[in-house]
Amino acid sequence: MAAIQRRGGSRRRASADINVVPYIDVMLVLLVIFMVAAPIVNPAVVDLPSVANATQQQKAPPIVVTVHEDGALTARGKDNAGTSFERKLDKQGLIDFVHQRQNENPDQPVVIAADRSVKYEAVLDVMSVLKADGVKRVGLMVKPK
Repeated sequence: MAAIQRRGGSRRRASADINVVPYIDVMLVLLVIFMVAAPIVNPAVVDLPSVANATQQQKAPPIVVTVHEDGALTARGKDNAGTSFERKLDKQGLIDFVHQRQNENPDQPVVIAADRSVKYEAVLDVMSVLKADGVKRVGLMVKPK
């Protein structure tokens, strides 16, 4: 006897594909949870060692170099004895003066102050001259708002 065939000739097969959409949903939820929780976690406290006989380092007051509108330079500050000084100098005199001061105190910073009317080129010129002659700590003075 002949077997009865179904029309269409195919049987329904079980799908072997894995549905990954729920796994992606779980991963996105975990990502959001970690992003929210990360800022809340406090950093670990570092227990630093202590020193019994530490000597306090003295900060040297900076040498303030003022660039005037006419190009003149003025250096002012305090020496090691605490007395204030102010000198009008040219560029070479400024370099010599800063080297003399930094021989006494090598970590003494130099701060350049200038009025708004002074061209930025003049300020950069003084800064580059000091940097080229080996002055390590040169900065700009600004007025807080």
